[in-house]
Amino acid sequence: MHAAPTGSTPEFTPEITYDIFRQVDIRVGTIVAVDPFPEARRPAFKLTIDFGPDIGLRRSSAQITQHYVADQLIGRQIAAVVNFPKKQIGRFMSEVLVLGFPDANGEVVLIVPSQAVPNGGRLF
Repeated sequence: MHAAPTGSTPEFTPEITYDIFRQVDIRVGTIVAVDPFPEARRPAFKLTIDFGPDIGLRRSSAQITQHYVADQLIGRQIAAVVNFPKKQIGRFMSEVLVLGFPDANGEVVLIVPSQAVPNGGRLF
């Protein structure tokens, strides 16, 4: 997860069609396991996320240690891109991109549904 540098103004990307937006498959899942990731360059957790019966369990590395404690993440629903290619991060294979917004210091704040929703639900 990348954040804009503090004090910078992110540039807008070119306009896209709704069909292009739909190519990014953003789903909701529940974090079922959190492991430390001490070998990561920046502090991070290894997350296991349940996206329901159609997608199943997927893993991700997330640089969210500034605002979140491992045991408080279990059971939390999050949003993630599930159709990007897998990414090797050290010896860990990240399968999904967990989504968040940068706070005032550029640290990640997770995107979460305001109410419980079924795992695997797609953003539209």
